Amino acid sequence: MGKKVVVGMSGGVDSSVAAYLLKKQGYEVIGVTMQVWQDDDYYQGMEGGCCSLSAVEDARAVAYHLNIPYYVMNFKDVFRQNVIDYFINEYMKGRTPNPCVACNKYIKFEELLKRAMELGADYVATGHYATVEKRNDRYVLVKSKDVRKDQTYALYNLTQFQLAHTLMPCGIYNKVEVREIARKIGLAVHDKRDSEEICFIPDNDHGSYIKRVVPVGVKEGNFVDDEGNVLGKHKGIVFYTIGQRKGLGIAFGTPMYVTDINPVTNEVVLGKQEDIFKKSLVAGNLNFIPFEKLTAPMQVQAKIRYSALPAQATISMLDEKRVKVEFNERQRAITKGQSVVFYKGDLLVGGGVIESVQ
Repeated sequence: MGKKVVVGMSGGVDSSVAAYLLKKQGYEVIGVTMQVWQDDDYYQGMEGGCCSLSAVEDARAVAYHLNIPYYVMNFKDVFRQNVIDYFINEYMKGRTPNPCVACNKYIKFEELLKRAMELGADYVATGHYATVEKRNDRYVLVKSKDVRKDQTYALYNLTQFQLAHTLMPCGIYNKVEVREIARKIGLAVHDKRDSEEICFIPDNDHGSYIKRVVPVGVKEGNFVDDEGNVLGKHKGIVFYTIGQRKGLGIAFGTPMYVTDINPVTNEVVLGKQEDIFKKSLVAGNLNFIPFEKLTAPMQVQAKIRYSALPAQATISMLDEKRVKVEFNERQRAITKGQSVVFYKGDLLVGGGVIESVQ
């Protein structure tokens, strides 16, 4: 085969096995870890995340074991602009972003692909649990064999060009099989735990992180009900998200949930559990994969967040840039800033960013 592929190596078992599988298939494999951490002191104690300093040590050891070239590339500036700054700005606007979606869109499958091609590579590859296929002259994304680990939700922004130059060899395996492959070939990372935190926030406390970065922008304000009555004080809107019940810092005598966040008035609206169930939404920043544009209403299964179960819905275009999603059943805590992603069975149809909820 002889084609060259740059594998984004995070130091975890999935990307490590991806590199091994591609070398075994005959590709010329180059391992690359993207340096995205912004402050060495801040990240020094971080263990296991794909942004950690220890990830470089693990990835370098794997590359040495596989006998492939390995490089660390500086992605600090582009990561800060497109992931960290975006993440902070969205929370400051009362929205809840998904940094993995942004990282995949701007870093792994845009900037890394660009640099890979500058090295003469034909492809980039990752350890994502998803499968790239070609159907009817279009590249498509299909859910992985391991439904519990499927990562297509965060990949809906990929373009036809990017898909044509992307390999995801782990998609045909489940996690147990991937770990067993790593164990059999002697990789020390075979039992390394999966990273589940936000990669650039070591303690996973996003509110405190944002307050540290932009202290003057995070201000106390009022908890209010849907009629504007003041219920108490909150510590800053960046600490809250729709549907949140715990961590409000105040007892109300009855369970209260965040139903809305108003960045203009710096208020967090609280209500009862039934108030967080909604049936429709509008999304923008759209991308469709099996086709260029949605030309007629379509029945799909839609996910309103990574951990959500797919729910039956109808999608239809409101205008050239926005889609309306109407669910058959009310959904819990539809949240502005999150992505809504559409499926037809195992096929990823596309998705967009939630702009409003109705």
